[in-house]
Amino acid sequence: MAVRETVEAAGRAPAGTKRRLPPEVSILCVLVGLALIFEVLGWIFVGQSFLMNPERLRIIILQMSVIGIIAVGVTQVIITGGIDLSSGSVVGISAMVAASLAQESDYAKAVYPALTGLPILIPVLAGLLVGLAAGVTNGCLIAFTGIPPFIATLGMMVTARGLAKAYTRGQPIGVLQDAYAEVGSGLWPVVIFLSVAAIFFIALRYTRYGKFTYAIGANVQAARVSGINIGRHLIKVYAIAGLLAGLAGVVTSARVVSGQPGMGVMYELDAIAATVIGGTSLTGGVGRITGTVIGVIILGVVTSGFTFLRIDAYYQEIVKGAIIVGAVIADQYRQRGRKKG
Repeated sequence: MAVRETVEAAGRAPAGTKRRLPPEVSILCVLVGLALIFEVLGWIFVGQSFLMNPERLRIIILQMSVIGIIAVGVTQVIITGGIDLSSGSVVGISAMVAASLAQESDYAKAVYPALTGLPILIPVLAGLLVGLAAGVTNGCLIAFTGIPPFIATLGMMVTARGLAKAYTRGQPIGVLQDAYAEVGSGLWPVVIFLSVAAIFFIALRYTRYGKFTYAIGANVQAARVSGINIGRHLIKVYAIAGLLAGLAGVVTSARVVSGQPGMGVMYELDAIAATVIGGTSLTGGVGRITGTVIGVIILGVVTSGFTFLRIDAYYQEIVKGAIIVGAVIADQYRQRGRKKG
């Protein structure tokens, strides 16, 4: 009974507070506002429409689908009150391992005949397992040693990037199977992203896994007293985040039909940015997958809009950083409002 009361209290507003609109509504308004701003600026400075271009909108969603897959895992980590800085590097090592098992070149057939022409499921599973192993390692370090998630995942970020470079001594892997390339072709990355988002939306909202995740982020001591095995659950959360980073690595390498050690650089920051923009609180206990999906699209609109207006990439990074800081400041005000309420 105590467990049920704790996990339900994590997602419930304090007694006496007025029922408010879902936070996704305000985030969606921001998305619409940004799109309209770029539409107006497009007609003023470029003489073209930003929104009335289906191909541009398709590219926005396609480009951000990989970040979205990572962000779904990062959202769950941040809800527990943690952080995952290793996602981008895990994308790199997962992409390299998966691509190495999906080769089709004559050189690979001559040197590694047993590792060429494999069924497509093998390189995909290999990439997923690499991501899962990284996530489990993160979770075990945090659960069993007590070190802060920031330090544990920072160490994994450096280690995984080094492994990605050492795996082929910094050399890219090319000429992959057509069947493997199909995983990242067309709208498949978008389908995978939305499927992953739907699965974990249901998991967080309707299952015990989700209730425990929110309870740990809301009050870890109360969750422990209620009987929740904190360490075991954190391992699950970080394992899922690693698994999704591995999936993102598979999709990335399939999209560009190659594996490169530098894949995924800064992806973790984009995923964290999308998560925070989507309303997930860095203090833990608050966040929804639907908000993260909107946050991912906002980042895509900003990046595409700046490119559309022919603004330098350097300024895009400056604005992206400002958006992250602004989202965190907004989150702080929201938290104060909840406490006062």
